[in-house]
Amino acid sequence: MKRALVLGGGGVAGIAWETGILFGLSELGVDVRTADLVVGTSAGSTVGAQLLSDIPLGELYDRHVFPAGESTEVPVELDVEKMARDWGALLTDAGPGRPLRAAIGRYALAAPTPPERARRAVIEARLPSHEWPQTPLRIVAVDASTGEERVFTRDDDVGLVDAVAASCAVPGVWPPVTVESRRYVDGGIRSSTNLDLAKGYDVVLVLAPVGDLLGLEPAIAKKVAAVEKKATVVTVRPDDASVAAIGPNPLDPATAAPAAQAGRAQASSVADEVRAAWS
Repeated sequence: MKRALVLGGGGVAGIAWETGILFGLSELGVDVRTADLVVGTSAGSTVGAQLLSDIPLGELYDRHVFPAGESTEVPVELDVEKMARDWGALLTDAGPGRPLRAAIGRYALAAPTPPERARRAVIEARLPSHEWPQTPLRIVAVDASTGEERVFTRDDDVGLVDAVAASCAVPGVWPPVTVESRRYVDGGIRSSTNLDLAKGYDVVLVLAPVGDLLGLEPAIAKKVAAVEKKATVVTVRPDDASVAAIGPNPLDPATAAPAAQAGRAQASSVADEVRAAWS
């Protein structure tokens, strides 16, 4: 039986909530670090890289709830409704799929953002190891010029920090990331989870802090349906308490502690379902 862990996007709050869920599950005897594949998108790429490092889950959890020293995260305002309106306007002109992703990429390239170097330093601080793990890890980003997805793996000649930074480059908020002379933006504009990249696996656990801002494009939805038809898929989304902890701005570093605690608490309500599938 081949098992995949799919970690979706969701900002700083999403990183913390996913970490809380994973830590809570481990406390209840469900250790999903035994996954044969991890797919990470945006926040999920950070969690995947952290999870597959040598750092214990409890320590990763404590980073959010009991941080040591001053946070390296950069506070930022995010109006999700405005972003949806902006992207919706692009959809009207470009159409769904790759044309829309390319339009969002152009939007990102034109937006005023912090320098790439400063953003990369934040990602460096997030990752306890800058080496690719042995467990297969697929990190999803999108080419800002063409709208094509790029799935980074350890087999590419691309550093883990750069791959994670590219996957986490929220359009209009953070700068597109340069990799091999190409500019990349957040993999979440393809899909918030990119569940379809777990094709061929028998059991798939999906942690999905947020949904797709403009819905899932038909071609990808079809691929997801094919995975769900053949595999046992367990999807965990935030419960009411976790939604409240994440709040309206998941990029706010102040959400990290409450989101991690809410995720840890929520784990008890999903542990039996996850255990039954994972075992």
